[in-house]
Amino acid sequence: MLSIGINLGFGKLDPSLSDQQTYAGEVEVALAAERLGYDAVWVVEHHFSDYSLCPDNLLLLAHLAGRTSRIRLGTAAVILPWNDPLRVAEKALMLDTLSGGRLLLGFGRGLSRTEYEPFRIPLDETRDRFDEAAPMIFEALETGFISGDGPFYPQPRTELRPRPRASFHGRRYCVAGSPDSVVTAAALRAHMMSFIVRPVPDLMPTFTRYRELYEAEHGEIAPPIALNVNMYCHTDDALARERHFEHVNRFFMSNVEHYEMAGEHFAGIKGHERYADNAAYFRSIGLEKAADDYAATTLWGSPERILGQIEAVRDAVGDFSLTLAPAFGGMPYEHARDSLGLFAREVLPKARGMRGAAVSTIP
Repeated sequence: MLSIGINLGFGKLDPSLSDQQTYAGEVEVALAAERLGYDAVWVVEHHFSDYSLCPDNLLLLAHLAGRTSRIRLGTAAVILPWNDPLRVAEKALMLDTLSGGRLLLGFGRGLSRTEYEPFRIPLDETRDRFDEAAPMIFEALETGFISGDGPFYPQPRTELRPRPRASFHGRRYCVAGSPDSVVTAAALRAHMMSFIVRPVPDLMPTFTRYRELYEAEHGEIAPPIALNVNMYCHTDDALARERHFEHVNRFFMSNVEHYEMAGEHFAGIKGHERYADNAAYFRSIGLEKAADDYAATTLWGSPERILGQIEAVRDAVGDFSLTLAPAFGGMPYEHARDSLGLFAREVLPKARGMRGAAVSTIP
């Protein structure tokens, strides 16, 4: 069965909303997702600006754990270079205990200079910090003890409490897009999380590489690719297109600004070669066309149209899970909740039967 969840982005792109109103709107979307039967709610980690207002997703998920009973709780993602591995492991074990084992733990390494500079961490350390921290934490969640001898996080062997209640195998996730991140995700035996920014067929070489590495490393077929995509559903196709493209284009431009995606600073930074190539591409085609191209990769329209789009993703990718970002680009929260409700009634029951077959890369 295809797992379908939602992602809370905590973007405050409507200047009329206060930070407190943004939090209330995001939390209500999460509570609606539980009532409507979605499988998981995922939460981002971002700092310091209107781009996104959630500096601690584990804390936010602990709040949701107390207000829900069934839905799984995912981090998309904990940005490891901004967090001490011991504290991440402790908080993950605590949340998993409080929620009755509902935590899905996703890690990422971040990208924005506007976030890294206040943490006093240079961008060229991000890969090494991530690669040191991630295996420490995942191992600690299995054994109940954390230790490390690396240069960034030297950690004497320490017992963690509460102790693990269950294994996190099958609940490990890593955001991966660059070649190095794909290698790391496979080595860590984690689901590959991908935020769809280009047409899915264009992403298939990356997905195939992950599957090859995973199967070679662990002797088993890789888990479903975890895809994250913006979604707006409405019975009126024309109205859906108008609203969706307005807000998804605004969301895309906020990403470009926050991550300086068209900037030249990525060139020469260790581990950021792919982002340098993407920035050069954006500069060559112009941001307006890049925004339109991005919007075309997302899910929008009537239930029938969206079902067709999900089927096309399944046909291209094979085994995958789906996370929908329902509130983005300053979209009114009532529109996001209505969209989620219509999707739950008209799309969710049929889409759950669209999980693709597991994909082996061994002839």
